[in-house]
This record gives sequence, C-alpha cells and structure tokens, in this order.
Amino acid sequence: MQLESRRVYDGRVVRVDVDTVRFPDGSTGELEIIRHPGAAAIVPCTSDPQGDPDPTILLIRQYRFATGGFVWEIPAGTLNPGEDPEACARRELLEEAGVTAGRLQRLTSIWTTPGFTDEVIHLFAAFDLASVASRPEDDEVIEVIRVPLEHALELIWRGELRDAKSALALIHAARHVGRLR
Repeated sequence: MQLESRRVYDGRVVRVDVDTVRFPDGSTGELEIIRHPGAAAIVPCTSDPQGDPDPTILLIRQYRFATGGFVWEIPAGTLNPGEDPEACARRELLEEAGVTAGRLQRLTSIWTTPGFTDEVIHLFAAFDLASVASRPEDDEVIEVIRVPLEHALELIWRGELRDAKSALALIHAARHVGRLR
C-alpha cells in the first residue's frame, strides 16, 4: 500500500517517484519507481499463418544507445496520453515497419521490469499487411528485415535476439499460429 509519493524527476517519457509503502508484512520502506505510460509491440506477419507452415514476419534492427549498438526487435512504441494500445500498435507499425494491418490479434500484456517500473507492454500480432512509407522518429535508426518465424525463434534460442518484449511476443505469436505448443 502506498503511503506517500514524491516526484523526483519528470522527463519526456518517464517520471521517477520515491514512494513510501507498507509491505504485506506490515513493515514500511521507500521504493524508487519509474512511471511509464505503457507501450505496444507487434509481430507483423507478412504471410498467411494458416497457409504457410513457416510464416514470414518483419523484424527490425534498431540502434539502441543504451545497449551500445543495434538490437533485433519487433516494432514497438510508447502509448500517447489517452491512446488505446491497439491504436498505438497500428501507429508503430506504420512508423517503424512501413506497413498497415488489416487485422490485429491481441496476444498478452507484460510487465517489463516489475522490480522498479510500472511499465506494461501490450503484445499483438498483425496480419493482412499492406506496405506504406515508414515514418521513423528523428532518433530512430531502423532496418526492416523479413525473416521466417522459425529463424526469429532461432535468434532467441541462440541469444542473438535479447530484447525481452520481442522474444516474448515472438514466442506468443508462434504459439498463436500453431508453431509452438
């Protein structure tokens, strides 16, 4: 239970609060919490998963300063104030991958790092894609790559795709299309 909260940082994307809380055992303590508006991440399927035993998906290789280089990911982005996760997913598909989706399938929602942030990412799979011009943001350096879903899963198993939201979304998408049980 939160007893009090003090804002110590208010940034463009995140806010940091120091909260005084009562724990389940009755003791109290202070926790630093990163407040995040949430996000959506999408596995774009370029082929029909029903008719293709190994559907093709879009992955992105994106430069991430925090990791010191390029990272394998799926398209994703932060929710705008009041934005529905599905609307965010559609916006990010267009911005980062240059596609629109005829159909989105909600896969699940995940907490990214519940030890210090309240960030929730809503995971989707996108189908019936149509190409459009991508519109990456000024700080995004992105390469879009078509790969078989099985190859994307191999990137996870080999430790080359290390982005947690992308790995979990790909595993959920693979199960959704019958590639994993």
